[in-house]
Amino acid sequence: NSYVSLISTNPQDVKVSSTLEKSTGKKHLTDNNPETCWTSRQGPGQYIHLTFERPAIPKRVTISFQGGFVGTKCRLEVSESSDRPEWQAWSYIHPEDANRRQIFDLITHRDELPGKGIQSMKLVFEESSDFYVNALHVGS
Repeated sequence: NSYVSLISTNPQDVKVSSTLEKSTGKKHLTDNNPETCWTSRQGPGQYIHLTFERPAIPKRVTISFQGGFVGTKCRLEVSESSDRPEWQAWSYIHPEDANRRQIFDLITHRDELPGKGIQSMKLVFEESSDFYVNALHVGS
């Protein structure tokens, strides 16, 4: 299978709950540079919100963490709208506490999406291995 990334390079299409400092901002989630990362502030409910250019049906999520700062329980929420998202829980993923790219197939959950697809997806880190979440890269 070949996959097309749904992630835009437009910084307005990626939002995060918080950023620890400017040098670890959200732009690093999509820069494909393994030397950079996004780091959240402390606290529960940290998230990454992705907006797609057109309705889509995500088939997988890829994410890399800096080892030791991993969102170990992640709720995926989706919305048909990007302007005023009305979030609905869609699935959960459980990343390992590992410093490598992790791939989560979402094929089994496709029937639960609207027929034309979604325009927004949010990864909510319900549990993490530390007070912070350090994500090196995110993709779908």
